Amino acid sequence: MTGALLSPEPDLRALAAAARAASRAVAKSTATQRRAALDAIAAAVRAQAPAILAANQRDLAAAAERGLAPAMIDRLRLDDRRLEAIARAVDEIAGQPELVGRIEREEVRPNGLAVARMRIPLGVIAIIYEARPNVTVDAAALCLKAGNAAILRGGSEAFHSNQALGAAVASGLVAAGLPAAAVTLVPSTDRDAIRALIGFDDLIDLVIPRGGEGLIRFVAEHSRVPVIKHYKGVCHLFVHQDADLDMAVAIADNGKVSRPGVCNALETILVDRAIAATFVPRLCAHLRERGVEIRGDAEVVRLGGPGIHPATAADWDAEYLDLIVAMAVVDDLDGAIAHIERHGSDHTEAIVTRDQAAADRFLAEVGSSTVCHNASTRFADGGELGLGAEIGISTTRLHAYGPMGAEGLTTAKFVVRGTGQIRG
Repeated sequence: MTGALLSPEPDLRALAAAARAASRAVAKSTATQRRAALDAIAAAVRAQAPAILAANQRDLAAAAERGLAPAMIDRLRLDDRRLEAIARAVDEIAGQPELVGRIEREEVRPNGLAVARMRIPLGVIAIIYEARPNVTVDAAALCLKAGNAAILRGGSEAFHSNQALGAAVASGLVAAGLPAAAVTLVPSTDRDAIRALIGFDDLIDLVIPRGGEGLIRFVAEHSRVPVIKHYKGVCHLFVHQDADLDMAVAIADNGKVSRPGVCNALETILVDRAIAATFVPRLCAHLRERGVEIRGDAEVVRLGGPGIHPATAADWDAEYLDLIVAMAVVDDLDGAIAHIERHGSDHTEAIVTRDQAAADRFLAEVGSSTVCHNASTRFADGGELGLGAEIGISTTRLHAYGPMGAEGLTTAKFVVRGTGQIRG
């Protein structure tokens, strides 16, 4: 694909200019043409699986040599199941209702003007991400569905995987008659390339950084292009005094243990004081058996049994991405909401309770982008919430907040139809 053919020191401005030109072609393409490209991309991912997995093995071997953390290696790893999930996500995106040109909110004004909103692409979107090769295909597919061009800058950890997946994307574009520059991989993994890219505010319409806190802060501080941040996930579970405790244990287990290295994993558990004496020992015993390190406040240390580590101030703001969880006893629902307001990252929070009024208050007053009642934080995911795939999980309170699918990559313009009206 375009990026794979460039020199190690590419002309990034020329690359962005080519993407800008391609974005106009994609925006004018038909829904049938974009659907054909997406179908071809999914087919190519499946057909080119051996080459993609071989490239991924090169990245995994390099990651092991560099001593990357297990959570990072898990994010990097591809296998037959994960590759099929990537292809299926493209299938789902392709099958979603058409967005571009959709008419919304039609009304006739008192003067007879017919006013509506028409959904349109944003233009050129730069996605900057780290060790998640699936983002290469997810981002390409979502941008194409929304009629945009994409510039993708992946991390060095996934370089070979991204190039192989990029080849599959390129074949889909070519098969559908769309310009190859509609999805371009930046071949440089140097941070200077990011700094240059996010300065092209005349060529790029939006930047979406996905990755560690350092990457996101760097982009937010240096970008001249609007940024939607996909910040860390300090996700909370509050176990209310009227919780089904079997359910609470299961939800805590799923949130922490199923995939600890992802951003919707559970990082802090808050327990209502009214049930702490009985529930904290039970939950701590269960999590210990599951290999989870617990860092607790004074009450959890007192109640939780052996092996509880006293929490420090930093633990309440930590995204561990590991088999570690912070745990505290709070006075009540108000205490839980206050704790989340102080320490949350606007990602995902959950409450377990049979009290509908308490649940309704939690869902209304907690301002995070996804709030759950009697469900795991792990459901904060585009595929699980019906988006097919996601560009990421926005923690920026703009038009897109939470898991961000194709619609979040569009905007709307006013369409006004008259019969000769003039303004007095």
